[in-house]
Amino acid sequence: KTGVTLVSMETAGMWQQVGFLADAFAQFKKHGLSIDLVSTSEMNVTVSLDPAANALEQETLTALVADLSGLCQARIIGPCASVSLVGRNVRSVLPRLGPVLEVFEDKKIHLLSQAASDLNLSFVVDEGQAERLVRRLHELLFSDGAEDPRLGPTWKELEAGPAPSPPPGRTAWWRAERNALLALCEERSPRYVYHGASLDLAVEDLRRIEAVDRFFFAVKANYHPGVLKRFHDSGLGFECVSPGELDHVFGLFPGLDPQRVLFTPNFAPRSEYELALSRGVHVTVDNLHPLEAWPELFENREILLRLDPGQGRGHHAHVKTAGARSKFGISWDQLDSLTGLIERAGARIEGLHAHTGSGIRTSHNWRETALYLAEAAERFPGASILDLGGGLGVVERPGQRALDLDAVNESLALFREAYPRFSLWLEPGRFLVARAGALLARVTQIKHKGDRTFVGVETGMNSLIRPALYGAWHQIVNLTRLDEPPTQVADIVGPICESGDVLGNSRRIAPAQEGDVLLVATGGAYGYAMSSRYNLREPAEEVLL
Repeated sequence: KTGVTLVSMETAGMWQQVGFLADAFAQFKKHGLSIDLVSTSEMNVTVSLDPAANALEQETLTALVADLSGLCQARIIGPCASVSLVGRNVRSVLPRLGPVLEVFEDKKIHLLSQAASDLNLSFVVDEGQAERLVRRLHELLFSDGAEDPRLGPTWKELEAGPAPSPPPGRTAWWRAERNALLALCEERSPRYVYHGASLDLAVEDLRRIEAVDRFFFAVKANYHPGVLKRFHDSGLGFECVSPGELDHVFGLFPGLDPQRVLFTPNFAPRSEYELALSRGVHVTVDNLHPLEAWPELFENREILLRLDPGQGRGHHAHVKTAGARSKFGISWDQLDSLTGLIERAGARIEGLHAHTGSGIRTSHNWRETALYLAEAAERFPGASILDLGGGLGVVERPGQRALDLDAVNESLALFREAYPRFSLWLEPGRFLVARAGALLARVTQIKHKGDRTFVGVETGMNSLIRPALYGAWHQIVNLTRLDEPPTQVADIVGPICESGDVLGNSRRIAPAQEGDVLLVATGGAYGYAMSSRYNLREPAEEVLL
């Protein structure tokens, strides 16, 4: 509701004063003004005036403030808008409002009011912010709700329009490979299947960012030997975060040049730094502690420093890797201390590193990171490498726009012109493997419960925890009945004894029957790599097609 005007009344004299509100509200009645929302504290009462119920002429408001001045310090705030959550039993959704309150983090909330009838919760904000807030609130609260046949598609689906046509060869590979996939499930299921040709195409796409000198695949995304071999043969390096990943890579490729490997640990013990340095790989330090406590490790060593650019990005709070609440990186205010520690340790800084988050589809992100690191590099004249992290996002759901790789390249090319001394590195993980992988699982049971339908499959969060952990969205289709119309709306769930064991809420699929094979798309990254044996159920096995 726009055009809302607030009247703030403030005085220490109202505290425990009998009749203050009666005297103040009498002034509103005198000027024919009807009050809508009310918010009170010990020394302030703020009320809203609804434009639909009041003639809010400036002359009237000026006279009101003059009459209230004998009781308190009054001021007019506006123009404002009231953004309301409306429905029965609003108090019952309060536990879900954590993400909602984050939307208002950098906004000025002038008034917050919950109706005594428990029918609405209203936030009064500056009028110019209201429309964007409403869109964001809809996305947070209703995007995963059950589809209502009376309402049809969501506003987001309607407004997004058709997704851009992918380049030749970039259509969903699993459609062309349907028969092969079903045959694999006849042998055994559940299974993760990786499509080799799609891995190669992803590398081709990545090479379009010509302004980047070196690419290191983030092994944590997918460590399948066949996947790593394709990337090794294509000339990519490897970014490792643990001794286990280092051993895995060098075990697969015994003659691998250590300079093709980057070690970026976080809160690791001394022994892990010792191991990585002994192997001769690039080592990143992202905290003052190693330099303070173990300076002798870094004497005459070349290292990279991971800095925190101060603001994270990504599809979920858990994948934002920068900012005051993130455990990663060295903050700007620590740089003075850092330079002294480096000098005392006798280390040489070969480069600076920063990573803002994952699933990013805004092309300017990496240029902003480069500019931040270039400014910090003024303190480290020997630094010649800027590692811009990873986080290149992929399209996962209808209406999303793909990351414009040409725009990424253009923005970084402009940076290179301005700062020719630096070599640029990137560490993509999900971008290279997500679209090349799919999880296949057979339907076990169908359940109807009230107005909801549940389709159960033979594996769940033990194989793919991303939906439970990040609220991640993966396309789900009935591969067995791929040519049939998707007329069934169902929650796709697994067999794990957790309410969070849901692979997808309110998904429209071809009507499922026991034994059908469902396919969960974009499953090549952080699927099997994050799987577990929870409930002592084995996760889906991996196959390279």
